[in-house]
Amino acid sequence: MKRILILCGLVLLSSAALAAEPQPAKTDTEPATESVMVKSLSGLPLPRFASLRSGEVNMRTGPGTRYPIIWVFKRQGLPVEITAEYDIWRRVRDPEGNEGWVHKNEISGKRAVIVTGTAAALHELRDSPTDTADVKAHLETGVTGQLLSCNIEWCKLKFDGIKGYLRKSDFWGAYPYETFD
Repeated sequence: MKRILILCGLVLLSSAALAAEPQPAKTDTEPATESVMVKSLSGLPLPRFASLRSGEVNMRTGPGTRYPIIWVFKRQGLPVEITAEYDIWRRVRDPEGNEGWVHKNEISGKRAVIVTGTAAALHELRDSPTDTADVKAHLETGVTGQLLSCNIEWCKLKFDGIKGYLRKSDFWGAYPYETFD
């Protein structure tokens, strides 16, 4: 019998059979510098951030349909970190640290973020990348948005059509060293 637990837009399937299946090795893939990133089979760097393309995505214990499903993501646009590639499969890590394999067609190259912190915390989306800039919106923990650009401390994001700046320490979906326009 399978037990289903819904947590933060995820469905966890557990059974005795899953314990016998091989699990992908967990590794600390957050590089200290850009030079640690490597090219993958697809020619894109590893690790890298992406997002889920659809509102129902299966995460499996291994790279193939013969492996059991361990998570069913129920949140389109959720950011994930791609940590490995095997043929048409991508090993991903979600914002809570869960890892598994997802078919490449279920992943979008669009960058997304999820606001982190305690449930009671509100984060201020600012008009410019300074602590004294006007507040454009208050963001709750768990809200997802689109990543537009980053400097060393701040990133420009878009939430429900509202663009503004948020400190990197307030969300998951960009590396500390990452900068781009």
